[in-house]
Amino acid sequence: MQSSPSYPTDLTNPQWQLIAHLVPAWNGIGCPPKHSRRHILNAIFYHLRAGGSWRMLPKDFAPWPTVYDYFRQWRRCGWWDKLHDRLRQQVRGHAGKACAPSAGILDSQTVKCADQAGVRGYDAGKKIKGRKRHVLVDTLGLVLAVVVTSAAVQDRDGAKELLVRLRHTFTRLVCVWADGGYAGRLVEWLWDVRVRRKIRLEIVKRTDAAGGFTVLPKRWIVERTFGWLMK
Repeated sequence: MQSSPSYPTDLTNPQWQLIAHLVPAWNGIGCPPKHSRRHILNAIFYHLRAGGSWRMLPKDFAPWPTVYDYFRQWRRCGWWDKLHDRLRQQVRGHAGKACAPSAGILDSQTVKCADQAGVRGYDAGKKIKGRKRHVLVDTLGLVLAVVVTSAAVQDRDGAKELLVRLRHTFTRLVCVWADGGYAGRLVEWLWDVRVRRKIRLEIVKRTDAAGGFTVLPKRWIVERTFGWLMK
């Protein structure tokens, strides 16, 4: 294994000890791996934070095709989602909350995207061409579910796709807060047989008397999560 200089994105020893037992082990097929799982993860985290193409990965990491192959395999088998869910449960436990949430906050964010293959559209309300992130977070701001669509997709339609995915997950979830853009038919749709769950959608509206920027109850939590994503 090549030695690698220290990067800010490298896993610290406590971080590695926290997830080492969760990383998929070698399945015994083919040649034994030349690079440790920690080294591969450091390369992936560097790429995700620094950006650029996989081919521009620094030479002191494993060869980029190797790193990308691990990233792709773990994505296809759902390991990244499992890791995220496990860490979220631990954070909630340390905060004194149940592992599974009973309430969440729903919102969307439109962002510009590069001229690459993939879905994109025009959000007439925000006047942005790109994609839209439909996000559901818990009361700590930790991500529960994400759906990425064209920016042209309405918030209510994106929310339907997201909420359908909760059919067999987060069975304790009974309340979702959202802004006025989700009012109307979505409230009635939540009782539809497609969801098969009684989830109460509560709309948190801004009062007409408020002038300028105002922090709204519950909704600020998901806005903070969007800030984390942009950073």
